[in-house]
Amino acid sequence: MIYQHKELAAGRWRELTFVEQMANIGSEVERAIKWRNKNKPDYSRLAFERALELLDLTISFDKIASHLRELTRVREVLADYFAFDNSYGSTDKKWQDYFFAFNYAARLAR
Repeated sequence: MIYQHKELAAGRWRELTFVEQMANIGSEVERAIKWRNKNKPDYSRLAFERALELLDLTISFDKIASHLRELTRVREVLADYFAFDNSYGSTDKKWQDYFFAFNYAARLAR
């Protein structure tokens, strides 16, 4: 697999807390939303793919059952939103609100 985040895939991702990982994933999701709203589908797709890559890294490293359930559901609904029919009824605002909590918690932990 060719990683966009080569340094993170090499092991640095494991050094981050779950909250920090989710905040980073949220940053990529935010970029995907921003580019889609600016009518730049190629940039949006690339940001979405980076978000999936980070989610997959988190899934592969995290062995806490409750985290895995949440991570796999997030991946499913995120893919539905950006790449399929949005059958779950997601919105930009819902994704922004979801990931804001992780960004806020990561900032508090510093």
